[in-house]
Amino acid sequence: MLDVTVIEDAEAAAVSLDPIRARLLAELAAGPASAAMLAGKVGLPRQKVNYHLKALERHGLVELAGERRKGNVTERLMRATAASYVISPLALAAVQPDPDRFRDQLSARWLLALGARLVRDVGALITGAAKARKRLATYALDGEVTFASAADRAAFIEELTQGVGALIRKYHDGNAEGGRDHRIVVAVHPTLKPEVTVKPEATVKPEGTVEPAAIAAPETVAAPETALAAAPTPPAQD
Repeated sequence: MLDVTVIEDAEAAAVSLDPIRARLLAELAAGPASAAMLAGKVGLPRQKVNYHLKALERHGLVELAGERRKGNVTERLMRATAASYVISPLALAAVQPDPDRFRDQLSARWLLALGARLVRDVGALITGAAKARKRLATYALDGEVTFASAADRAAFIEELTQGVGALIRKYHDGNAEGGRDHRIVVAVHPTLKPEVTVKPEATVKPEGTVEPAAIAAPETVAAPETALAAAPTPPAQD
């Protein structure tokens, strides 16, 4: 079983997004099971579970792990092909984000478009490398940094830009025979923290009755996070 895989086909994406089938994928990621075993867990008849499993199997989201005899019946034990799945922008090819449409280093939406392209490209590279039975050369760096002020964050971005730019200029050789293009993506964004719900306090009415106060909206605390990734540039998509 793969740790994570990318769904590139629109029909496979639609199948995986069905709530029941998503639940079955989660159950089968934990270990092989038959339709009869899954029926009790998801609260559906075995025949219904079988129907959903066949749909998942047609799109390569689950596979046969083995068979076992149970009385006069041979049960098929199925397993998920991956522990988790990511849907590629290729599944919505006509409306997938295009980072080249506009470039704004301070735009969160441009960062989102870059992230989507990263998922698409790396997913396509993984698919190609698997078919060719070759390893894929990639690198990723993930970390967190806490800035004391906005000025420190701006200084960090400036040094990061200059440093990465200097490395690109040092090692880039556009005339190298047999050279392979690589894409470098550097991102800085606030880190999401677990939501903290403020507990309500009781309010006392003048006549002595007690009512709970309104529950405050969850508060999310964020700290900046940086990420750096590099991977071979895949062939142009049609």
